[in-house]
Amino acid sequence: MSISGDKVNNNMVGPIVRSGEVALAVAEAAEIDNPDKEVIVLDQTAYLRIYCNQKMIIKRETIEECLGKKFEMRELEINMASFAGQIMQTSDDVKFYLDITK
Repeated sequence: MSISGDKVNNNMVGPIVRSGEVALAVAEAAEIDNPDKEVIVLDQTAYLRIYCNQKMIIKRETIEECLGKKFEMRELEINMASFAGQIMQTSDDVKFYLDITK
């Protein structure tokens, strides 16, 4: 994971999460669940922008491991101020993606 203030390109997708333990766990889970991607975390003090190129998946069980406690994906919605790309969420994971066919 790289934490940076650099500008990101338009193909980046991912959540923008209010700062706190959930944001840190989501950032760590994003790196674990996307080992083939460079995950970029922009610390904006009040929130973290968590990005990677074109597709990112974050699993509930990975967030639980990072938090050290039970987590429900709806808690992500509560802590997520916004996101980049398109989103598809289940009770087990959330996928951020960019549909470039449109």
